[in-house]
Amino acid sequence: MGDEPAASGADERRALTGRAGLVGLGTLASRLLGLARDVTLAAVFSVAITDAFWVAFTLPNALRQLLAEGAVSSAVVPVMAEVRRRGGREEAARFFAKVRGLSLLALVVVTALGVAFSPQLVDLFAHGLASRPDAMARTVTLSRWVFPYILFMGSAALGMAALHTERRFVVASFAPGLLNVALVGASLALPTWLLATGRDPALALAIGALLGGFLQVAAQLPSLRAIGYAARPRLALGDPDVRRVLARILPMTLGLGIYYVDLIVCRRLLSTEGEGAQSWFSWAQRLCDFPQGIFVMALSTAALPSLAALAADGKLDEVGRTMAYALRLALFVALPVTALLVGLSEPIVAAFFERGQFDARSTVETARALTAQGAGVWSVAIVRTLVGVFFALGDTRTPVVVSALDLGALILIAWLATGPLGHVGVSVAVTGSSIVQMLLLWVMVARRLPDARTGEILGSAARTLVASALAIVAARAAARLAVGAPGPGWLARMLPAAAGGVAFALVFVCAAALTRSPEWLALWRGLRRRLSRR
Repeated sequence: MGDEPAASGADERRALTGRAGLVGLGTLASRLLGLARDVTLAAVFSVAITDAFWVAFTLPNALRQLLAEGAVSSAVVPVMAEVRRRGGREEAARFFAKVRGLSLLALVVVTALGVAFSPQLVDLFAHGLASRPDAMARTVTLSRWVFPYILFMGSAALGMAALHTERRFVVASFAPGLLNVALVGASLALPTWLLATGRDPALALAIGALLGGFLQVAAQLPSLRAIGYAARPRLALGDPDVRRVLARILPMTLGLGIYYVDLIVCRRLLSTEGEGAQSWFSWAQRLCDFPQGIFVMALSTAALPSLAALAADGKLDEVGRTMAYALRLALFVALPVTALLVGLSEPIVAAFFERGQFDARSTVETARALTAQGAGVWSVAIVRTLVGVFFALGDTRTPVVVSALDLGALILIAWLATGPLGHVGVSVAVTGSSIVQMLLLWVMVARRLPDARTGEILGSAARTLVASALAIVAARAAARLAVGAPGPGWLARMLPAAAGGVAFALVFVCAAALTRSPEWLALWRGLRRRLSRR
C-alpha cells in the first residue's frame, strides 16, 4: 500500500508522453493547416482587410481561448473526473448533459449581446480606427458576422472536455484543424464571387470562420455518441455538481474580464500605429502559437486529467512530481523554440509569408514583432502548465489574482515601450507580462505543494539552454551561407530559413542525445512505443 501512490503517479507520467504525443500530432496537423491559412490570408488579402479581420476575430476568439483552454476544460474536467470515479461513466454522462444545458444558455446570451453591441466592442478594442471611417465600418460588419463563432466553439470546448475525461484525445485534437480548412477554402473560393455581387470580399473570412466552427462541433458528435455523452442537454442549476462547476467558473469570469482588458490594451495601442500594425502583430503571434501548440499546449492538455486524478486522490507529492515532469518536457521544447524564433525571425517570416500582398516591409515589421514575442515562448509554456496545476487542485482564484497583476505589468510595459518601439512595443509588453505571470505563479504553486522540485526543473532547463545556444549559433551560420543562393525568388526566400532550421535541429538533437538528456529519452521512447503499436 505504501508504494501505491508512487506507482499510480508513475503510471500517469508514463501515459503522459503518449497522450501528449497524440494530442501534439493532432495539434501539429491543425497548426500546419493554420499556417497554410495564415499564408493564404496574407497573400490573398490586403493588410486593410486582415487588420479588420484580426480585430473582429479577436472578440469571439478571446472567449474561445478562455473556454477551450481555460474555463470549460479546467473547471469541468476535474469535476467530471470525480463524478466518473464516484458513479461511473453513466453518471458522468448525465452530469455532462446538465453542464451542456447551462453552457448552451450562456453561449446564446453571449452571442446575442456580442452581435448587438459590435460597434461598441470594436470602438473599445480599436478606437484608433475612428480616424478611418471605412476601416471602422468594415471591422464592425465583420464583427457582427463572426461573433456567432463563439456559439460553435463553446460547444466544441465542452465536447473536448468530455473526450479528455474519457482519455479520448484523437477527435478533440484533430477537429480544430477544420476551422483552418474552412478559412482557406473560403479565402480562395469566395472573394471573387463576393466582388462580383457587390459585396466586401472580407466577408469570405467571416463565412469561413462560421463554417469552421460548425464543422468542429459536427466532427465530435460520433465520438460523443460512442461514449454515451450525446444525450439531450438539460438545465439543472440546482444540481450540486453543476454548482461546483459554476463555483469554479465564476472566478474565471473575472479572469475573462482581465484577459479582455489585456486584449483591449494591445489592440487599442496597435490601432493607433497605422495600417498594418494589427496584421504584423497577429502574424507574429500566429508563428509563436504554431510551435507552442504542437507540444506545449498538447502537453498541458494531456497533463490536466492526470493532475486532476492525482489531486482528487489527495496525492500532492505525485502532483508535484507530475508537474515537474510536465515542466521539464515543456521547457525541453519551449527553450529551443524561443532560440529559433528570436535568432531566425526574419528568415522565418520571409519563408512563410513574403508573397502576394505581403511585401518586404511587412516581412521586416513582422520579424521585429516575432523577435519580441518569440522571446517569451518559454514563459508561456510554464504558465500553461502551472495554471493547469491550480485548476487540478480546484483553485481558480489564484490564477485570476495573478492575471490581474499581469495586466498591470502589461499596461506599464506597453506604456513605456510603444513610444520608442512603435507596434513592437506591444509585443515586448506581451512577453514581459508573461514572464511576470510565470514568476508569480511559480511562487504560489511552490506554497501549495510539498515539493515543487525546483532544482530538478532548473537543472533540466540549464541542459536544454546550453543545447539551444549551440544550435542557434549553427543555425544562424547556415542561414547566412544560404543567403543569395541561385534560383527562383521563392527558393531564395525559403533557403535561409530551411538551412537554419535543419542545422538547428541537427545540433540540438545531437547535443541532447550525447548528453543523454532525460527529456529527450522520454520523448524518444514514447515515440518508439507509439510507432511500435502501428
